[in-house]
Amino acid sequence: AERLKGIRLMLAEYRRPDPRTAPARAKAAGLYMICTIEKHRAEAAGYADALMLDWRDHVAEATGANIFLIKDGVLHTPTPDCFLDGITRRTVIDLAKKRQMQVVERTILPEELGSFDECFITGTAAEVTPVSEIGPHRYTPGQISETLLNDYMEAVMPSQATLAANA
Repeated sequence: AERLKGIRLMLAEYRRPDPRTAPARAKAAGLYMICTIEKHRAEAAGYADALMLDWRDHVAEATGANIFLIKDGVLHTPTPDCFLDGITRRTVIDLAKKRQMQVVERTILPEELGSFDECFITGTAAEVTPVSEIGPHRYTPGQISETLLNDYMEAVMPSQATLAANA
């Protein structure tokens, strides 16, 4: 229940670099240093994490997690052209599609952030974590975030009944 309240993100100052300057799909130390600096800056300011923009000023990702924004029941997530296309991100997209939810991978501009209803981040550590705030924008973790969180937990952690049946 605590997790469904959502975490707070601030907007990062550093940008994800152009993929022509460093390999976006590699977990390269230099790229992660930018994220580490921004994560520490966010935590020092009382936030859980920071939302990174890319070199074009498009929404990219949190410092160690991918982002999904929801409007009118449709999931929007940035096209992973300059950041890691996470395994958890792909899993959540598959789970959403199994529920006939529409998923749109596209350019998301920072000025659009105020127009979404729900938001969550995905990652190995984050799993599926609702977001309640990005800078001045507020979100109410809702049914879609909760459904996908539950579906994800069921997918990665089989129920006790399933474990007992397979024992």
